[in-house]
Amino acid sequence: MEVFGGLETGGTTWCAIVGSGPGDVRNSVEFAIGDPSETIERAIAFFAAHDLAAVGVGSFGPVGRSADSPHWGHITTTPKPGWAYVDLAGPIGTALGVPVGFDTDVNAAALGEHRWGAAQDVDTFCYVTVGTGIGGGVMVGGLLLGGAMHPEIGHQSVVRDVAADPFAGSCPYHGDCWEGLASAPSLTARWGCTPDQLPDDHVAWEIEAQHLARGLANLVYVLSPQRIVLGGGVMRRAGLHARVREKLAVIINDYVPFGAPGTELDTFVCPPGLGARSGSLGALALGQAAYAAAAP
Repeated sequence: MEVFGGLETGGTTWCAIVGSGPGDVRNSVEFAIGDPSETIERAIAFFAAHDLAAVGVGSFGPVGRSADSPHWGHITTTPKPGWAYVDLAGPIGTALGVPVGFDTDVNAAALGEHRWGAAQDVDTFCYVTVGTGIGGGVMVGGLLLGGAMHPEIGHQSVVRDVAADPFAGSCPYHGDCWEGLASAPSLTARWGCTPDQLPDDHVAWEIEAQHLARGLANLVYVLSPQRIVLGGGVMRRAGLHARVREKLAVIINDYVPFGAPGTELDTFVCPPGLGARSGSLGALALGQAAYAAAAP
């Protein structure tokens, strides 16, 4: 059996795994992000200790994902200091001498959930993560959605009741976009403490659920997904999925059905089937796809 590497590069932590799928993870490591050269070399050293057929990389972004772009394999216009236009895929492929698959971290997570997780039975769905930012991977007809770049659903505009929620948002580009209102940093900026420090009965979670439901409603109307897989650190809060579902149902108001005929709301908006490993296992799947594409 061929063995592959998967690398999920987050804005704070990187996760690298070796194996062939969720039932065959032979080694894994997590480490904090540092400067680009040191962090990439650490990932390369981990993979170099294994005989790999290919490596997949799912990266925080924005990224160059188009194969004909001069920035393919690069992080592009990230606000993270020192990381703008850093080449990830090139150094890894050169050092290891194997094909490299490359995409966004959320597209990788979507691929992982479609291959092994909560979206195995659908071919048009959204994977949304709510954490340090809000990002989304979209699969349409079994293919990851690309286009000019890749979806940046976290920066969509959402309706905000200024009287009920005067917080102006935390996004450095757009202020009160979806990410600026509902990501973990926005919760911290609004309430003066990290999300894990907020009690379950705090009004923050009603406001958070409302903002999340408004963004999901936009995805329902525009993309007509058969399922929305909703993950990330913020979504680990007990009861938050249920609150989001309730508010989403009120917003949609029976205008369109949720998912395929007969789909219940609690299965339409669901947690990741792969848990916290959606991204790293999805990166593994990117590596497998790169290996297949490079085969004679």
